[in-house]
Amino acid sequence: MRILLTGVAGFIGSHLSARLLRDGHDVIGVDNFLTGSRENLLDKAKNPHFSFVEHDVIDRIDFSEDIDWVMHFACPASPPKYLANPIETLRVSAEGTYHLLELAKRKNAQFFLASTSEVYGDPNVHPQPESYWGHVNSIGERSVYDEGKRYAEAMTSAYNRRLGLSTRIIRIFNTYGPKMQPEDGRVVTNFIVRALRGEPLVLYGDGRQTRSFQFVDDLVEGIVRLMGTKYHGPVNLGNPDEYEIRQFAEVIRELVPGAGPMEFGPLPQDDPKQRKPDITLAKKLLDWQPRVTLRAGIEATTEYFRSRV
Repeated sequence: MRILLTGVAGFIGSHLSARLLRDGHDVIGVDNFLTGSRENLLDKAKNPHFSFVEHDVIDRIDFSEDIDWVMHFACPASPPKYLANPIETLRVSAEGTYHLLELAKRKNAQFFLASTSEVYGDPNVHPQPESYWGHVNSIGERSVYDEGKRYAEAMTSAYNRRLGLSTRIIRIFNTYGPKMQPEDGRVVTNFIVRALRGEPLVLYGDGRQTRSFQFVDDLVEGIVRLMGTKYHGPVNLGNPDEYEIRQFAEVIRELVPGAGPMEFGPLPQDDPKQRKPDITLAKKLLDWQPRVTLRAGIEATTEYFRSRV
């Protein structure tokens, strides 16, 4: 198949494009490098089945060739990145999603939206199933990402219901792995990078909030499996193993000798107290569940960062 993939220079986009190429597809990668890295494209540069277009999907995009899939993975995803680029974050989820849905419609292609567990906000239902509507502050700092993705889901669902466009939606829970940027700002990279530098691990609030951590290879496998279905509703992809941030810091301190002590900082606005996916649907629909253990994933990610910090 010929697949157009936005956000190809990002962390998840770079892994997904590599998998699609290994599976024998042609990939047209699109990125504007707002948060993506040119380094993430180097392993594909000489592949004859990969082509790249530098473009901001906030603006209309078109291609003369046929396209089988339009996969929208472009968007700043870490809090420091989307807080620094709030308007761009909203627009890539709004205008970007619209332009790409229109492209899929013109090409009679299928459309795949990368959404996020952030649509659940600071949840009062735990764990979070796809049927939960969420608890989101629509005007808080994080709303540029949370509400942007909620809008993108609504737009994608409208194109499916009104126009019959074949669509897929995934809600990605906390994902980590090689090719993340050292200054990404999310907890896994923060802890690993600081540990490798011998610096203290900074926890926000009392460190009792919980997160679940999914290795990127597991996520990519779920994406590929969902492409093979005709299910149009949202599907959670995440690891249901839940850790308090304090516990996770201790895991990093165990696996990365030389890490500094734990320190505590102020809790960011609207920081979720709990985050854990209900993956019942993914198990039933895709016969999917995470396979990579936290220890194995952290070791692989740490090894990647050793030469970069």
